[in-house]
Amino acid sequence: MHPSSSGANLPVLRSHNAALVLDLLRAATLAGGPGLGRPELAARTGLTPQAVSKITARLREDGLVEEAGRLPSTGGKPSTGLRLAARSRYAVGVHLDGESLTAVLTDLAGRTVAEQSGPLALDRPVADGLAAITAQVRDAAARAPGPVLGVGVGMRGPLDHRTGVLHRVTGFPHWEGVGLRDALARRLGLPVAVDKNTNAAALAVLAAAPAADGPAGAAPPVPPPAAGPGGESFAYLQLGAGLGAALVLDGTLHRGGRTGAGEFGHQVVQLDGPPCKCGNRGCLEALCLAAVDRGDPAGAARLLGVGAANLVALLDVDRIVLGGRTVLAAPELFRRETAAVLADRGRGVPVATAAPLAVAEGAALLVLAPLFTHAALA
Repeated sequence: MHPSSSGANLPVLRSHNAALVLDLLRAATLAGGPGLGRPELAARTGLTPQAVSKITARLREDGLVEEAGRLPSTGGKPSTGLRLAARSRYAVGVHLDGESLTAVLTDLAGRTVAEQSGPLALDRPVADGLAAITAQVRDAAARAPGPVLGVGVGMRGPLDHRTGVLHRVTGFPHWEGVGLRDALARRLGLPVAVDKNTNAAALAVLAAAPAADGPAGAAPPVPPPAAGPGGESFAYLQLGAGLGAALVLDGTLHRGGRTGAGEFGHQVVQLDGPPCKCGNRGCLEALCLAAVDRGDPAGAARLLGVGAANLVALLDVDRIVLGGRTVLAAPELFRRETAAVLADRGRGVPVATAAPLAVAEGAALLVLAPLFTHAALA
């Protein structure tokens, strides 16, 4: 495994201006163009040409930026194009879903270059589970041909992403209070970030081109919209062992003041409905899971549509994105039925399905976020 000292704490990246430049070069690299010249970087950042020259020189010295050849002349002397040195650093993203672990290795631009999956049950004792997680993540990181910046983990909540401490993990209460972030960091010798699987998936959706009638991650990744007013708003709804959500509002992931935003499945939609494991009756999660258990995925999809319509009415989001193992087993059915309910209720916004690796790829973005300026990924 490559040492982490070559990673996120590079002194040059403490500069906000350097991050602005690096973010623009990342965008140009993902777009597959010829790169950006220093004059264009100056114009787009508002920095002076001298400041841009100094910043790009330092970024090149640190191996984060490379030359991309001469750009076409616009009347004067042709300038040299610059792009992100995407293969200079790597990140590992992990989806820990309770029964299996999926890991992706991404380059500095966030593109997946390798992936692997294997069984990993969280019902084992915590010490055994930590050892198994560590072994699989080490194996994924060892495949990197360059330095690894760190590891991001997306898993069931509730949890505190700020401390990496798990709360009462759905289905696995013996993991409550475990400081997963620090425990893995000690074992791996790498920085680790932990967040809910829904939040991680939402970051992957945010970093991918919108696709209202197909997989949200099908197009090559593009930089997320700028955070703040004017950015897009969407809800990511995930149906698997449970039902959760993540909210992106004005281009920024909304976690809530106590990190508990997204408890979408526990909205009561039937007062005399079946009991839910949360203690209430008639929760959307309980109804959806009951429909799945009786072999009625279309019914589960229509129930999702009811909950999605409530969200659209409440938050005026621009689109709905569906994910989770149950959805991905029949993505078109879930997209179609959910969209139909939204339309029937006068809330007809686009509905898409997330890419299969959305949680793991979004977890890798948790590691890459500090290098770039988009607060949406922070």
